[in-house]
Amino acid sequence: MKTQNRRRGFTLIEIMVVIIILGLLAAFVVPNITGKSEEAKQKLVCVQMKSLGEGLKMFRIDNGSFPSGEEGLGALLTNPSSDKYPSYSKSGYLDGNKLPKDPWNHPYIYLNDGSGFDLVSLGSDGKEGGSDEAKDQKLSECR
Repeated sequence: MKTQNRRRGFTLIEIMVVIIILGLLAAFVVPNITGKSEEAKQKLVCVQMKSLGEGLKMFRIDNGSFPSGEEGLGALLTNPSSDKYPSYSKSGYLDGNKLPKDPWNHPYIYLNDGSGFDLVSLGSDGKEGGSDEAKDQKLSECR
């Protein structure tokens, strides 16, 4: 007796069932993934602003006041005035040698009204106002 070497492949119906299952999975998974990138960027903004805020608080502890609005966040890297800030930390108040930018590559805005400070990111559009991912975020609103 001869044994038949018969190769068996997938039928058209089996392939169509697999394609339908993959399509259904994609329909459920893709919408949940697409918005996560912007959500992660918005959370990163708060993390970075809190880090800058801690540097500003250390600056105030050493020097008795926050940097002025004109001195800005650059005062965390280099001493703006050795006469005004004789107790300035030799290593500055931030790691690295440049200020971080928000996830959309815009600089953070430092506001000092004399009694306190706030930090602002203008969101993805880099303009005041906006909604969703273009919404402005403030340190004072971060949890």
